[in-house]
Amino acid sequence: MTDADHRPEGDPTPNSNPARPISYAVLRRPYETFLQRLAAPVRDELLGLGVRRQVPAGQIVIHEGIRESHLVLLEEGLTKVTASLPDGRSALLSLRVGGDLVGEMSALNDAPRSATVTTCGPARYSVIQPDRFKRFLKEHPDAAVELAAMVSDRLRWSNRRRIDFTSYPVKLRVARVVAELCRTHGRQGTDGIIIDVRLTQPDLATVCGASETSIQKALRELRTDGLVDTDYRRITVRDLASLRKLGNLESSDD
Repeated sequence: MTDADHRPEGDPTPNSNPARPISYAVLRRPYETFLQRLAAPVRDELLGLGVRRQVPAGQIVIHEGIRESHLVLLEEGLTKVTASLPDGRSALLSLRVGGDLVGEMSALNDAPRSATVTTCGPARYSVIQPDRFKRFLKEHPDAAVELAAMVSDRLRWSNRRRIDFTSYPVKLRVARVVAELCRTHGRQGTDGIIIDVRLTQPDLATVCGASETSIQKALRELRTDGLVDTDYRRITVRDLASLRKLGNLESSDD
């Protein structure tokens, strides 16, 4: 993952062809994004609510601590969600891809942003004003239910991370996180499942709640066990079944 500097930039350039239809095929991922949860007509209506923007890597699309209430519907690209730690570092909270919705909490409760969202590569997204989104939810109760389900899933993921921090040694935490990344951001390669996210070791350390030294040791042991290969900011999982078994993950775990 690119270590983009987090300086605020000017307003992104709007898409020069905002009416250009979006091929939903590019939004499909191995897990359900918010768009994938919606029926096709409802999804198309949501895609038409916002103003489209196309931005390069390293662009901050949501700033932590700012009081603003628009939502961002990612259409293409990968973003990272980070939050500031008391010591000045940034903690990687999650990754979001095309089809995901971000900024929904501030849109619904009018509170300051709880995290920063930064593009990891070129990205396209729509900016949706909260009044339009709330009207959309009233007109489409099923979408409101799916929004609640999405928020619930994210809360469940966060709670699981907290439990992992206290219940499992670092090696098992790494195994669990890497196995989950296979599900959400992996693709089948000739030598195994390639995680298409350029994660740095500091990024992985913050997700796992461990030091970089501990992460290096855990990855070295996983390589020795023949479970993973690591390259420059890339992980290839050679034996996902054994990795999941090591991480005490059942087939029904999300």
